[in-house]
Amino acid sequence: MRVSEKYRVPLRYRLIRPLMKIVFRGLFHILGRIKITGKENVPYGKSYVVAMNHISIFDPPLIAAFWPEMLEIMGAAEVFGKPGQGPLLKLYGVMRVHRGEVERTLLTRIISLIKSGRPFLIAPEGGRSHVVAMRRAKPGIAYIVEHTGVPVIPVGLVGTTDDFWQRAKRGDRPSLEMRIGKPFMLPPVEGKGGERHEARQRNADLVMSHLAGILPEDYRGVYADSAITPAQAGH
Repeated sequence: MRVSEKYRVPLRYRLIRPLMKIVFRGLFHILGRIKITGKENVPYGKSYVVAMNHISIFDPPLIAAFWPEMLEIMGAAEVFGKPGQGPLLKLYGVMRVHRGEVERTLLTRIISLIKSGRPFLIAPEGGRSHVVAMRRAKPGIAYIVEHTGVPVIPVGLVGTTDDFWQRAKRGDRPSLEMRIGKPFMLPPVEGKGGERHEARQRNADLVMSHLAGILPEDYRGVYADSAITPAQAGH
């Protein structure tokens, strides 16, 4: 894939994102009890891909609010039409993705922004699961990393279930946890056709295994038997 233009964040997003970060940090602190671990694993000032488990609509704003750098994010196209959520996504400058479709223009833009030094957030599962147990990843993240050569940072989210808002309104202040794992590199993708697709799927599964290793056991889902803990990753 040919990437010809250097990605530049439009001025309106550069101005509004810091304000949105402050507002959402405040809201999350009011509504829940926040715990963040692993900030020392973030390679400041470099490009990388952040891979998260995706349970509910609270996941992307939680990471965007507390991540120490500004993240580029993509979201499902159908969410842009929803009241409340849609305007916020547009305000932040979230990129639209049509689930289940291969969008060459979008992929080119993502690769361009990563090569321009921007960190990028993705949910390898391809959408919200609405349950804590992870589903199998789609190969998209492996394709992106294959064409950029950047490290992946697994980020495990705990407590961001669909009932968070209802519990928060009752004054329960549910616990929300963001666990930032250590960056790691994916192996090269080789072969052609189906063989290449299988290699990308293996790499996507590898990302999820690292994610599973920093999540509680009931969050690991289909990756329960292949979880790679930080201790194992260090060997």
